[in-house]
Amino acid sequence: MNDARSPAPGKIRVVHIITKLELGGAQENTLYTLGHLDPSRFSGLLLTNPEGLLVAEARRDTRYDTRFVGSLVREVRPASDAAALAGLVGMLRAEVRAARSDAGSGTPRLIVHTHSSKAGILGRAAARIAGAPVVIHTVHGFGFHPRQRRAAHAFYVGLERLAARWTSHVVAVAQADIDTGAALGIFPRERTSLIRSGIEIARYAGTGIDRTSAVRALGCDPARPLVGMVACLKPQKNPVDFVRVAEIVAARVPEAQFLLVGDGVLRPAVEEQLRRSGLEGRFIMAGWRRDVETIIPCLDVLALTSLWEGLPRVFPQAMAAGRPVVAYRVASAPEAVADGLTGYLVAPGDVAGAAARIVTLLADPPLARRMGAAGRDRVGEFDADLMVLAQETLYERLLREHR
Repeated sequence: MNDARSPAPGKIRVVHIITKLELGGAQENTLYTLGHLDPSRFSGLLLTNPEGLLVAEARRDTRYDTRFVGSLVREVRPASDAAALAGLVGMLRAEVRAARSDAGSGTPRLIVHTHSSKAGILGRAAARIAGAPVVIHTVHGFGFHPRQRRAAHAFYVGLERLAARWTSHVVAVAQADIDTGAALGIFPRERTSLIRSGIEIARYAGTGIDRTSAVRALGCDPARPLVGMVACLKPQKNPVDFVRVAEIVAARVPEAQFLLVGDGVLRPAVEEQLRRSGLEGRFIMAGWRRDVETIIPCLDVLALTSLWEGLPRVFPQAMAAGRPVVAYRVASAPEAVADGLTGYLVAPGDVAGAAARIVTLLADPPLARRMGAAGRDRVGEFDADLMVLAQETLYERLLREHR
């Protein structure tokens, strides 16, 4: 483990807090940011749970320090949450003391930057108790959503309003989340910034990939059209609907085949739907993969059946690969997928509509190529290095304003 050391004198110490390093956009975004901050100006520290597929990557990376908080878990567990809060307060107090010592009579050059709902609440509370001068929270999608029961929705909105009082600035990866937060009175618009969750665009371009070999390695036939979805198998991503979509597409395009990349709690439900569908031999469940950049360029269409989202990075990944997208029109989706130009958006739950759009693209490869090319032309705003630069600029501005 690359344990936290004292921050280098004169540099801005940036402490990122995220609940768990599972394979996901918020986690990859956070690790990329920590690993690419300008080392002449910034010193990074990651605080997180010691479990998750990306933990090994964090342990190996010597460009930032890492400390683990075993009691920081996603579920609401009062005893664990209290322990996590106490642990975070202790760690952040040590960082505040070190930053104050380095600053002398000036403002401590310390930023606390939280991510995800649980770490966002506990991390911001701990930062306030510890006396951190600047606290930032990134919304990668809220912990509440329209499909929750009213009481649960109100509870989580209330928590976000409370945590916003301890927050210097809010970053969102989607304009839709800024609009939602402002409309619900969680935060004022003037204390927000839109910073896209970036990807390494060139990495997803598909350059140098032998598609025939790559498709065969996935267990698919390179001579047949391939429709894929990349997502954690959890209620938010609604993967059972992808199987239902595949059933309709398969009936109309008999040569079509399907790929689902990811895993999670809904895997049994997906497998049960597959047993009922008659898609055996045409639907591959690939599980978790760390080589998504070689998989997306193999697809003819990327599908996503999420019922709510922040702004999924799989959209710009498909755009960078020049692949059209068919997805449910959740709040943020139009910010990446231009309906009718780079892909198609249908109402959440419209299985038949999503299937019809996929059939259209499979039946008209030139249209699919034009849409893919249009997506590639528009993907520039999702560049990962622009994301890091925007955050660095924000860090320095907020410290100046605090002084």
